[in-house]
Amino acid sequence: MLPTKGETNVNLNYTEIMVRYGELSTKGKNRRSFIMRLAENVKGALSAHPEITVKADRDRMHLYLNGAEAAPIIEKLPKVFGIQNFSPSIRVEKDLDVIIAAVQDVMKKIYTGSETFKITAKRSDHDFIQNSDELNQTLGAAVFRAIPGIKAQMKKPDINLRVEIRANGAYLSYETIQGAGGLPVGTSGRGMLMLSGGIDSPVAGYLAMKRGVEIEAVHFASPPYTSEQALQKAKDLTTKLTPYVGQIQFIEVPFTEIQEEIKRSVPQGYWMTLTRRFMLRITDEIRQLRRGLVIINGESLGQVASQTLQSMVAINEVTATPIIRPVVTMDKLEIIDIAQAIDTFQLAIQPFEDCCTIFAPPQPKTRPNLEKVHYYEARLDVEGMIARAVAGIKIEAISPVSENADTAAEFADLL
Repeated sequence: MLPTKGETNVNLNYTEIMVRYGELSTKGKNRRSFIMRLAENVKGALSAHPEITVKADRDRMHLYLNGAEAAPIIEKLPKVFGIQNFSPSIRVEKDLDVIIAAVQDVMKKIYTGSETFKITAKRSDHDFIQNSDELNQTLGAAVFRAIPGIKAQMKKPDINLRVEIRANGAYLSYETIQGAGGLPVGTSGRGMLMLSGGIDSPVAGYLAMKRGVEIEAVHFASPPYTSEQALQKAKDLTTKLTPYVGQIQFIEVPFTEIQEEIKRSVPQGYWMTLTRRFMLRITDEIRQLRRGLVIINGESLGQVASQTLQSMVAINEVTATPIIRPVVTMDKLEIIDIAQAIDTFQLAIQPFEDCCTIFAPPQPKTRPNLEKVHYYEARLDVEGMIARAVAGIKIEAISPVSENADTAAEFADLL
């Protein structure tokens, strides 16, 4: 059985958590760099637990608890991309009698009266007194003695108690908890996420991180038209994404001057097109300053006026930088499902409007004419306004907060 939501069934005195990698097994010569990045991300996710020791080997990662409680660690690990699954383990002395007693004790605690069981022994220390087959038989017999009437089942048992003999001890585990999968954040480079206060862009950020992209959140604020609550909502949405990586840089862009000038100088139908072109130019400038490789946004094809193919072409004209749109082919219900799974949905629907909705024209152009776009932009001090906006950015490091984080296991079946 696979426990979900990072919850253990029994309060055992765990000493280690053994982590298994996901796609990293396919990375060949780059495997070590991916593993090292995953180890750093795990340390970042567990920064509130400095007593934990992380040791990353070629095939597995070992988190030594050093007396810390396992439950808070088990809650956080399912959100770290690059982890396929993990097992809380108990370390005991590498002595056959001690191992037998430990197996009997664990089985008595986890057996409720009806489960089938199996012992899966593995001996990496080939000097140990028994080989794997002999251990299976010895420990299975010990379970029968401790729990008369229990039934063994070799295929798909209810309880698979794993016993691994290593050089430094024997390790017992019975739970396999699903991880987030994907690639360690940062292994695919850095991207600038255009983060509004809506439903779509946090989901886009999540999906980009799942493929190893380190994101920095770029948020456009237009005070006094947009409120402090709207700005805080964007920061809170960023906070919801931080458990997957440990920390995200939040970049606030002053956008009031640009929106006022567009409203004053451009016909209403082209407000949105020019606004998005300015946003894209500014994000690209920030990307260069922050050494990013791509721009990421939450555009979903046909969802609003600025997200028709014709609008995208007109807006994209201002940059040659690749733009990643993770949710571009999803409908709104699919995006909402993911937003609910990663716990951003309720925040996103709070009624604090961002600068796009505040300045939204009543009848935006869905097929903007590029010649008219260029004509209207010629009325504006494009370079000067962009330079002033970039000069006024504020950068803040957003870190995780303590919360009941259980969404990665829920989301495992969505992709």
